[in-house]
Amino acid sequence: MQASEIQPRSVPRHLAIIMDGNNRWARREGFPGVAGHRAGAEVVREIVSACESRGIRYLTLFAFSSENWGRPRAEVRALLALLSRYLRNEVAKLVSDGVRLRVIGRRDRFSPRLQRLIAKAEAETETGERATLTLALDYGGRWDVVQVTQSIARDVLAGALQLDDVDEKAISQRLSTADLPNPDLCIRTAGETRISNFLLWQFAYAEFWFTEVLWPDFDETVLDLALADYAVRERRFGVRPLLHQY
Repeated sequence: MQASEIQPRSVPRHLAIIMDGNNRWARREGFPGVAGHRAGAEVVREIVSACESRGIRYLTLFAFSSENWGRPRAEVRALLALLSRYLRNEVAKLVSDGVRLRVIGRRDRFSPRLQRLIAKAEAETETGERATLTLALDYGGRWDVVQVTQSIARDVLAGALQLDDVDEKAISQRLSTADLPNPDLCIRTAGETRISNFLLWQFAYAEFWFTEVLWPDFDETVLDLALADYAVRERRFGVRPLLHQY
């Protein structure tokens, strides 16, 4: 199926991507690791535009996980420097394209300067209505659920919430993605077939597509392969279709 043949109703409303393989790409090309992250950052710009042109309203990128703090200090510094550069350089284009930027995850472990850059980028793009780009930064799915659990526990203890009112809706409304629809499709690059603590609650009924392609090599052609595969899947959301109707 060609990209032009994909019907709009078959395009995921919300696409999540686990961008993996920057370091492997750098080793393959004989470059230092930071070069892989730079190349991966360039791909982000292309894919944001590609998703918008294909009618994908929500794109969430796993940009920096809670576990990434355990990487070598030089690599962490390089990642954060690239993030700062992205926030400084890309906001104007996001505004002109009508894309709202939002960030989920912890912020308190980032420098005050980076926290200000994040807040400034979100404020400048908040009127974007064509699409929403969400960056998961210092994010972990377990952390997200723990934050919800603590919030609910505080309200129950304070008498602001009854125990019987704690249900799936109450939890979803307190997640960091409360204002987003759950992802329809998750793509992971570089041959790994796990979700690595990303959007654990939100992925309950998501479809998954895995590719050996390293993130710096990911392009619109590979994206269209994923979208074409998604377009022919039957999403049942846990409900088995009736074999006979009477």
